[in-house]
Amino acid sequence: MHYIIHCLDHEGQVQRRLDHYEAHKAYLATKPIKTLISGPLLADDGQTMIGSCFLVEAATMAEVTAFHRNDPFFAAGVWDKVSIRPFLKRVDDRA
Repeated sequence: MHYIIHCLDHEGQVQRRLDHYEAHKAYLATKPIKTLISGPLLADDGQTMIGSCFLVEAATMAEVTAFHRNDPFFAAGVWDKVSIRPFLKRVDDRA
């Protein structure tokens, strides 16, 4: 099953995000679940990071929740609002 994890940072968290970025990347590199796409959400200026978005594949919501809660950004309190939802992929035009 696919899941979308949509995270919005607390206001003004760019520096905190950057402070924990290497730990976040190292955690993702351990591949605790299959991450299909991930990256930062950006403000309207197209540069300022304001959150994170993941498209992951896992057997259960519990696996996805554990993945999210073990992320260093979660432990550092970077994210303010998080939504985790099952996702039904209908179109995928990636080459």
